[in-house]
Amino acid sequence: MTTLSSAADVLRRYSADRQDLTVTEVARLLAMPKSNASRLLRAMAACGLLEIVGQTKRYRPGLLLHEAGAVYRAASPLTRRADDVVARIAAASGHTAYVSLRVGLEIVAVTDHPGTHALRVASSIGRRLAAGASSTGRSLLARLPDQEIRALFTPFPTPPAANAPGDVAELLRRVEQVRRQGFAVAIDEANRGVGAVAVAVGDPQTASEVSLCVTFPAAMLTAEERLSIARELHEGAAAIAAQTGDRSFAPFRPEAT
Repeated sequence: MTTLSSAADVLRRYSADRQDLTVTEVARLLAMPKSNASRLLRAMAACGLLEIVGQTKRYRPGLLLHEAGAVYRAASPLTRRADDVVARIAAASGHTAYVSLRVGLEIVAVTDHPGTHALRVASSIGRRLAAGASSTGRSLLARLPDQEIRALFTPFPTPPAANAPGDVAELLRRVEQVRRQGFAVAIDEANRGVGAVAVAVGDPQTASEVSLCVTFPAAMLTAEERLSIARELHEGAAAIAAQTGDRSFAPFRPEAT
């Protein structure tokens, strides 16, 4: 394993629920000697990838990563356009909204806009979700042919909740519903007590795809309110699809939410 790959493994261990790490924790998570973990973290801090939290012995992501993230978002026209849409919907609805990408079997948020309601879902930046058990994931999976989905989910991962698909057949059934409706809904799946509505759109020129999502406490919205959010997301994504020439963009044909 190279130093670069080891550094990448360290960065993958950070999340919204784990914002700093000690040498001991890294050694345990990566199954490496503490001496190696210590040298690795010091080297990452020296080049700006990590920084030490105050006077503690804990390391968190450094300024260089934040700057690189900002450049990444600015360099992606598709992400910028999608972020404009979710920002507008978040401001109008008061619910948390974000843009995300699929990385293998997981979904990663790249931008987000926290809600303003007293009862709201926390920020999604840094938190990875199961692609098969989330509205964002299924909205993006719906753009793949079934055979690719079968290959991707073989063997099938352990579902994070009882409401999530338990096998490939159930996942494909829900993905097909996304294709028919033009949007995805997940209630109490990847995150307990959380609901979400998502629409995916792509840019054929760059071969990139993103999912626009609004998330909320599951008990807070009625089916009609979820459908209204789905319509707003779809209208915003449809405008993007018209700009990018996304021929895979599905029309809005709601069945039930």
